Amino acid sequence: MAKQDRAIRTRRTILQAAAKVFEERGYQAATIAEILSTAGVTKGALYFHFGSKEHLAQGVLNEQDQQLVVPDRERKLQQLADVVLLHAYRLQSDPMVRAGVRLSMDQHAEGLDRSGPFVRWSGVCRELLDKAQAQDELLPHIVPSVTADVVVSTFAGVQYMSQVVSDYRDLRPRTSELLRHLFPGIGVPSVVALLELSESRGKKVYEEILRLQDRQPAAAVS
Repeated sequence: MAKQDRAIRTRRTILQAAAKVFEERGYQAATIAEILSTAGVTKGALYFHFGSKEHLAQGVLNEQDQQLVVPDRERKLQQLADVVLLHAYRLQSDPMVRAGVRLSMDQHAEGLDRSGPFVRWSGVCRELLDKAQAQDELLPHIVPSVTADVVVSTFAGVQYMSQVVSDYRDLRPRTSELLRHLFPGIGVPSVVALLELSESRGKKVYEEILRLQDRQPAAAVS
């Protein structure tokens, strides 16, 4: 068990180092040597867990959305908003998320399959929109599969613009305004009127998830 725990810690250390290098340098400029130096591990340890730079990058891409899950909400449009706003908050504070986004947006990352995050995000959005539709939260003309891709692509555009303009410092208000513009064209007015879409929502959801992970009794965010 101790050996297994050590291997898990080593893998995590390597991923964190790779995230730092990829976020700072981009995929093409990043080198295994630089990642090794940042991680402080041997080449053998790195290649035991990851066979190439591409595998490292895929590890970072897969890792960015594996740690935190938004709790179920009664209103599924609120749950969708929470997923988006949580990601915006984490993008400002979590190096793994920042690196994953940089990799997924990096048009110079030749040979790297960058479709995974977009496909996963679209799947998450479609599932929540399907549930929202079943609960009569959506306007009659909405097709969940189409709207899911619209949400993902517009949010990706907001992330890219925020990164270029302010290094993500204005991402939370930009994301809040995006949802305020999108959701009236998606949801029934009586449902949309009840949604919490403020720029502080992502932080509240993040803190709620941490409390739940620690099993500390606390009031859930409605």
